[in-house]
Amino acid sequence: MVGGFGLVGAPLTLIEGLLAHSTARDLTIISNNLGEPGRGLGRLLLEGRVRKAVGSFFTSNPDVVTAHQQGRLDVDLLPQGTLAEAIRAGGAGVGGFYTRTGWGTLLTAGREERVIRGEPHVYQESLHADVALVRARAADKLGNLVYAKTARNFNPDMATAADLVIAEVDQVLPVGALDPEEIVTPHLHVDLLVLAGGQA
Repeated sequence: MVGGFGLVGAPLTLIEGLLAHSTARDLTIISNNLGEPGRGLGRLLLEGRVRKAVGSFFTSNPDVVTAHQQGRLDVDLLPQGTLAEAIRAGGAGVGGFYTRTGWGTLLTAGREERVIRGEPHVYQESLHADVALVRARAADKLGNLVYAKTARNFNPDMATAADLVIAEVDQVLPVGALDPEEIVTPHLHVDLLVLAGGQA
């Protein structure tokens, strides 16, 4: 999982770190989109490192469309609210859920269907990842995270839905320096901190 909406809230330093490791390839990326052309996750795509993309807004990067049309990229397209809920459910330990969104369209063809309160719904499995790369404004030395406005986007939910969570932050503060009311992601979800710009 990789946080961000376009490049906003995307852990660009961590993505650069992936680019530096030639073994990071054949990746399945769960993210709202695959960056922008040649930027963020878009660079991983151009280098042929991404095998499958799970997300909701890929058309902001024409390279995604081209790679999919050429058969180089498998795409699992989810409505944005469904994507967000699937990540949240994965972090909460919920196996899946039923939603009306997408019923009767190609997006949900072949999915299990159920009528709930007289309305057709389709089943969506929750999402969980081996690794989540998230972006926060600041952390304390324990790993509690606070976010900057809309850069929060998918990051907090992704931090709950992966086995290993690496957070890119602008600063690491002493324990107690963060206002407890500002903390969105508690440290128990965070395994590693990396300063934006590359310092560990």
